[in-house]
Amino acid sequence: MAVDDLSKLVSLCKRRGFVFQSSEIYGGINSCWDYGPLGVELKRNIKDLWWKEMTCRSDIVGIDSSILMHPRVWEASGHVENFTDPLVDCKKCRQRFREDAIDEKGKCPACGGELTDARSFNLMFKTFMGPVEDAASTVFLRPETAQGIYVNFLNVQTTMRMRVPFGIAQIGKAFRNEITPGNFIFRTREFEQMEMQFFVKPGEDDKWMEYWMNTRMDFYRRHGITEGKLRFHQHGEGELAHYAKVAYDIQYEFPIGWQEFEGIHNRTDFDLKRHMEYSGKNLNYTDEISGEKYIPYIIETSAGCDRFLLVSLVDSYWEDTENERIVMKFHKDLAPVKLAILPLMKKEPLVAYAKEIYDNVYNETDFNMQIDFTGSIGKRYRRQDEIGTPYCVTIDFESLEDKKVTVRDRDLMTQERIPVESLVKYLKDNFRNQN
Repeated sequence: MAVDDLSKLVSLCKRRGFVFQSSEIYGGINSCWDYGPLGVELKRNIKDLWWKEMTCRSDIVGIDSSILMHPRVWEASGHVENFTDPLVDCKKCRQRFREDAIDEKGKCPACGGELTDARSFNLMFKTFMGPVEDAASTVFLRPETAQGIYVNFLNVQTTMRMRVPFGIAQIGKAFRNEITPGNFIFRTREFEQMEMQFFVKPGEDDKWMEYWMNTRMDFYRRHGITEGKLRFHQHGEGELAHYAKVAYDIQYEFPIGWQEFEGIHNRTDFDLKRHMEYSGKNLNYTDEISGEKYIPYIIETSAGCDRFLLVSLVDSYWEDTENERIVMKFHKDLAPVKLAILPLMKKEPLVAYAKEIYDNVYNETDFNMQIDFTGSIGKRYRRQDEIGTPYCVTIDFESLEDKKVTVRDRDLMTQERIPVESLVKYLKDNFRNQN
């Protein structure tokens, strides 16, 4: 049975070291989360897969731009003017809510009190640069990573001699002072984005929009996300951002309903034109062969790393009632632990041989692995199932004589006896040949 309630997942994530409440010993802080030992491995795998997918091709390069940027960047981008939510306050309990979260009765959802008229509230976090806290020193924590790419368009294009069409990829933190965050790590105030901005010739934007929609959806299918729980959602007139010609979300069917975790947008030439206007710098592209000059259109692919991690957790969670176990059926590329080495008993000869096998496999594969001596072998299998380890290797006393080990498959629960000398090849073949 798949997960039908996020609270089950939250419990597993804390129990097994995926995600913890931030500052928990002080009572926590709303909508901020810490990634534990397994969560950080899962997140690293997600970022590595995305980065390889984007940059292991000749037409996309990467950057890492600063979180703090010139305040004029956010004026040019429209965030100062448009990045707002209409909010209402309860006159009785003083709580604040987004206007669109209030039902038709117009009463406070918490206490039923009377609400104030709506007021605009900017979602960017403000801070100050330098020793004086005044308007002249105000800067913002970036609400998105895309603008760091746009302001570096010319630097990247000239230094790397890139020809349109080409892309710039970036993974980085962003911050939004959300009023109604929640649903675990789905909506948080601090999050990580994986964005690629693809610069194309005007008139070729529709072709590239279709290409990136197909490419991005295929990425999720190839990495094990259930196809029936994925769909595109096109932005209608009321949803379309001020910069977009057309926009689609890739949505996943969470227990909380269909929700976006990646956006693909045709941003036209809006961003580069605005930065030209506000900076006074010429951001026109000149084709070195034809001599043609133009401002490129931009096809944006913007994925939430934390949301994809949540997709991976929800999609992998399985209650195997027949075998009385919970299994995280991670795609093998995503699994935070690839292999567990389990001596049948905590006896010195078995432990020593287990450590020897662990070292040999690690040196040959660089897998993230665990070696576990504690509890019965059945309980250790169940622990590994709950963290999504694809294979367990059991060493028994017979292994000391015949140099063979038992490999257990997470999903099928089948066991196969193979020679130790063939273990690395067996593992590499099975990881390489996964569906």
